[in-house]
Amino acid sequence: MNRRKFLKSAGTGFAAFTILPRYLLGGTGFTPPSDELTKAVIGVGSMGRWHVRYTPGRLLAVCDVDANHLKKTMDIVDPGVQGYSDFREVLQRDDIDIIHIATPPHWHALISVAAARSGKDIWCEKPMTRTIGEGQKVIEAVQQNSSIFRVNTWFRFEENFYGFNTPVYPIKKIVSNGLLGWPLKVTICEATGFAWKFFWSGKTDLEPQWIPEHLDYNFWLGPAPYKLYNSHRVHGSFRGYWDYDGGGLGDMGQHFLDAVQYILGKDDTSPVEVEADAPQVHYDAVGSWRRISMKYEDGCEIVLDGEGTEKDVPFIEGPEGKLYPGLHSDIPHLKEKLAQLPDPEPQVVDFHSAVHQRKKFTLNEENAHRSTTLVNLGKIAWRLGRKLYFDPEKQVFKNDEAANRLINQPMRSPWYL
Repeated sequence: MNRRKFLKSAGTGFAAFTILPRYLLGGTGFTPPSDELTKAVIGVGSMGRWHVRYTPGRLLAVCDVDANHLKKTMDIVDPGVQGYSDFREVLQRDDIDIIHIATPPHWHALISVAAARSGKDIWCEKPMTRTIGEGQKVIEAVQQNSSIFRVNTWFRFEENFYGFNTPVYPIKKIVSNGLLGWPLKVTICEATGFAWKFFWSGKTDLEPQWIPEHLDYNFWLGPAPYKLYNSHRVHGSFRGYWDYDGGGLGDMGQHFLDAVQYILGKDDTSPVEVEADAPQVHYDAVGSWRRISMKYEDGCEIVLDGEGTEKDVPFIEGPEGKLYPGLHSDIPHLKEKLAQLPDPEPQVVDFHSAVHQRKKFTLNEENAHRSTTLVNLGKIAWRLGRKLYFDPEKQVFKNDEAANRLINQPMRSPWYL
């Protein structure tokens, strides 16, 4: 039984074998199959090389369609690591447990689904998926194949939240214990700790260029529509094009919005209304927007201020109080009250422990799909330029065929979900 199959069977009684003495498992130098995790990284550009260096887990393979990226990475990894240009060859290996996906977002769903069907566990970059429909397919594949899944954003459970100089859990305590009342309005802007990085915009005047020999551009495009090559489409600036991402909202939005979703207790639902105020949208290149607002059925609202018009605005405002960055508030003796409040429920925040124990990671395929849906709802309203009404259970728009066409966007042959 290989290590991966051993872990998959841990919940069916085989886990008892992990308490046997080492000498019964193959001698004093033998490492039992539950002790070490192995990994591969697909996409080794800037973020991919972060995944390569991340520990624990023994790196066995790296993969990239750009030969230069692959060579730079192979130069810094251990000699036993194998390099690939086709992720499907990586997934065929039985000795790899975890697949790290650090490709552009238009590949996230395809590789996640393929990895789950190959019996792997998955650590995926944000945004989880480029469309709402892709997220639904990832959930289906992960759960059908009992994979452990996480998205690479962490502000709901560790490190200081943007602009607050504190982790998220004190904010969660304030909200969940009703100190601000209900419903709540959350405003996300530079004044509350987050700028939307509109410099990640596309260019509308791209001229065709020769494809460099080191890049398999056709494979890089994969499921995306074929567009003539220009260096601005790929690598660090790909985020500025609808085919691959959604600018600063697409790239950074899940970092901030996932924590907001957790704070509001909305992990199992989505807004019912979304509206965007933006200049005319280009068919190919991502630009900027002025304001995007989303409202839940219970009246809670999230406002994304892209123009920077909101000044001295609270991060969260309710009928009973306001909370500003740095945990400043109009609630008397807030810090003393915080100390007396019950803590939020504990979370499984170590991905490798989640893999070993076959337990859902705290940011998994279900709640990560809901937070990336916030991003994708904003992108769709922005592109269409009108108010949309969304059914969070069916995950479709009401009476809007154009919006629903953006939920499941066609993929270029031979790729499909």
